[in-house]
Amino acid sequence: MEAPISSLAPTWGLTTSLHNPTTELALRLVFLALPFYALYLLTLDYRAFKALGPGGTPSTPLGYLKIKLLSLIALRNVHAPAPIPSHFRPQTGYLKHLPPRTGTRPTIRGIAPQRQMDQKSSLPIYLRLSTAMRELTAHPKNALVEKTSCFEKHSAGLFAVTPITRTCGGEVCHAHPSDGSLHMTLHPADAKVVIENGWGERHPLAKGGWMRRFVPKEFIMIYAPREEAEVALVMEIVCAAAWWVSGVVVGEETGMGLKEERLRDVDVDAEAQAACWGCRRRLCQTAEVDQMVGSA
Repeated sequence: MEAPISSLAPTWGLTTSLHNPTTELALRLVFLALPFYALYLLTLDYRAFKALGPGGTPSTPLGYLKIKLLSLIALRNVHAPAPIPSHFRPQTGYLKHLPPRTGTRPTIRGIAPQRQMDQKSSLPIYLRLSTAMRELTAHPKNALVEKTSCFEKHSAGLFAVTPITRTCGGEVCHAHPSDGSLHMTLHPADAKVVIENGWGERHPLAKGGWMRRFVPKEFIMIYAPREEAEVALVMEIVCAAAWWVSGVVVGEETGMGLKEERLRDVDVDAEAQAACWGCRRRLCQTAEVDQMVGSA
């Protein structure tokens, strides 16, 4: 009688090796070490989260857990522009021309806070950006005010006095003194121009639907300006955000000339997000603020 095929298959010494005392000891040591290694990696990741600095999420274990859970459902491709909903009026945005950003995209880490890790603004460039934003706010026709960011809660932001697009408390944008980058809400057409020309990317939580309780679907990060000429271009994007949230903006006088007043039609967004959690709980304007003229 022929032996079964399975019994003829070579075992390559696996059975013998698994019962070898040395092998068994090594396996036990590996299994014992795995939890400690996982704890080590978790500690490193938590420290990296705290190193991003203060932001929209508390730098606590609970805040870290919240961000890790949100990361499971965050956008996977932040460089793919969102489509323009058919009900948006107007269908076109504010930006008519935006030259491509030179060089590679910077390294971005985190969700809330979200920070730029390289290609940051120098202190003089950041101060120029801060000055330009305050000049934009000072123009009486713009109806903008500077307050503590409703999204960030630890930096200053620009707000529309009478917003016509719903954001957190009417926030137009806020800057990050630590790196010079900005967060803002743009018309989807303007966001598309910004992303495709390499000036920014979508926020990982900007997926729309129920995630609008965190940030609007049109919420994006703008990379930090690296030189004087880039400050003017970033300010064009800031003007686009002011136009989208407030409906009117008169830009600063730059190398591209004085922007004319642009008034957009009031529209009703069928997917308008509810007010952010912080605003519903009246937590905005209570945290200590890193002013826009703070250290970069």
